[in-house]
Amino acid sequence: MFGLIAATSEGIAETVDEVRGVPYVTLRDRDSDMDEGVSYDDERSSPKAGHCILEQTNLDFLSPAAELAPFYIPEEILSVREIREKPLPQVLDTLSAAPVLYVHGYFIDFDKGCRRATILKEKARLTDRFLWFSWPSDGTLLNYAQDEVNLYWSVPDLVQLISELHGRFGSDGLNLVGHSLGGRGVVLALQEIARSRPDLRINNVALLAPDMDFGLFQKLLPDLSSAARRITIYTSDADRALVVSAQLHGYPRLGQSGNAVGSLAEVEVIDTSDLPTLSPNGHLYHIHNDEVAQDLDRLINNGLPASARSDLIQIGPNQWSLQPVD
Repeated sequence: MFGLIAATSEGIAETVDEVRGVPYVTLRDRDSDMDEGVSYDDERSSPKAGHCILEQTNLDFLSPAAELAPFYIPEEILSVREIREKPLPQVLDTLSAAPVLYVHGYFIDFDKGCRRATILKEKARLTDRFLWFSWPSDGTLLNYAQDEVNLYWSVPDLVQLISELHGRFGSDGLNLVGHSLGGRGVVLALQEIARSRPDLRINNVALLAPDMDFGLFQKLLPDLSSAARRITIYTSDADRALVVSAQLHGYPRLGQSGNAVGSLAEVEVIDTSDLPTLSPNGHLYHIHNDEVAQDLDRLINNGLPASARSDLIQIGPNQWSLQPVD
């Protein structure tokens, strides 16, 4: 515990009382503007690994508003305190059995990615099993096309990392989680694994708000199913980011509710549309809606299919609606 005290501009005391973070593998280059320590920019580089250490500042004075507001109000601020680079084998040594490899989405610089990965790890109770793959997203809202290119460039390294995890832990407990554009990267990596590594089979693949062409996923699914024991897709009808992506690409996205998900054999689809929208664009329900993190906990930690998980109502042959928890 730190117990440090900081003063806000309004003179309200805040308490910095906890250190958090995640282990990572990144394809980002080191930031040459840093005088001390390690940081990463949005340029491509060879793989590096380490631990991202966060510092939490509690905003206790916002608690009353957070409890009453219909949208998400943070009661804490997370900031990167330190980045400790380590050889990849040392980082993998910190993981327990059945690790979870998480791939972030578009418009994510390293610091933001570390914060969000930490929140997801903690809410889904994936402590000691969680490894974050940080590909060189530009972190700029208008550079979507560049992020797409960098994601594709990163897929071979993602495949190699999955292979290394398989070699160390075996495939029985290996899990992949991808959000948004990162979900597309997970699918492309899984397609390559199905083609080149028939001995490697992922236990759980969870795609959160995947920003991917629905029709393309349909075509790839037979290969994907051979490389994964269970594929779970989370969708929403309030995801404005995917609405924009569908307009940009001309076709519906996999993470949008309303697609013909009944055609996706051997896939479980979790519709989150009944949950309150707690973020401005409805795209971050895995961070802001505790129900989604709890469902991931039951899926990955307990190995439960959708039919055996609580708070899910079946609405189709392979589709369930995740319900709000009072």
